[in-house]
Amino acid sequence: MNQTTESRETVQVSVDVVLLTLIEQQLHAVLLKRAAAPFAGVWALPGGYIHADEDADAKASAARVLRTKVGIEGAYLEQLATFSGPARDPRGWSVAIAYCALLPVQNLPPDRADISVVPVSALPQLPFDHRDIVDAALARVRSKSLYSSLPVHLCGETFTLPQLQQVYENILGEPLNKVSFRRKMDEMDWLEAVAGAMQSGAAHRPAQLYCVKPAFRQELALSPRGL
Repeated sequence: MNQTTESRETVQVSVDVVLLTLIEQQLHAVLLKRAAAPFAGVWALPGGYIHADEDADAKASAARVLRTKVGIEGAYLEQLATFSGPARDPRGWSVAIAYCALLPVQNLPPDRADISVVPVSALPQLPFDHRDIVDAALARVRSKSLYSSLPVHLCGETFTLPQLQQVYENILGEPLNKVSFRRKMDEMDWLEAVAGAMQSGAAHRPAQLYCVKPAFRQELALSPRGL
C-alpha cells in the first residue's frame, strides 16, 4: 500500500499585549524595542512565545511577558482577539493571542532605554500587524467604557468622582453629564467611599475619595445601559 507523507509547517503561537495608560488626559501605549530579528531595534508591542512548560494558559503567558519584559505586575488584563495567518510574520504562519492591559501611570516602571510610552495618536510605524492589534484594543476600551467600570483600571487606588469622570471622558473623547454619570455609577454599585478620606484643593471644597469594592477589583461592573 502506498503511503503519502504530508509535510506540515510548524505554526508559531505567541501573545502580544497592548498596555495602555493615561498621561496628561491622553491614552498612551507602552512599546518595547525589539532585541532580535525580525525587526531588531524597532518599537513594537510587548510580546513573546507561549512557554508550554510554565504558562497555565494564554493569560498567564501575557502576564509573564509584562512581568519579564516590561517589569510590571498587577495590570488589568483582558483577552482581545486572535490574529493569524502566513503574512503577519516573516518567519512563517503564526498565531498571536492578543491582550489588552490597563495600568495607572504611577505604576509604570522606571525609565528604560528599551521602553517607550507613546500617545496612541502618535504611534510610530509598528511591525507585524501590531497596528491592527492596537486599533482593536482602542475600540474595545472605548466601547466597554460606555457600559462598564473598565476605565477605573487607569486610576490609582483612590480617586474622587470628578477624577473618575475625567478618565471616562478622556477615553471616550467627549464630555459627560455630571448628574447622569453619578447616577450610572450608583446604579452599578461598584464604588465605596473611603471613610474619613477627603482630597482638598485650593479652588474647591474637599472631595470624598472612593475606591473599588473588593468584589469588583478583578471583575468589571456592568450596566445594561450606556452612559
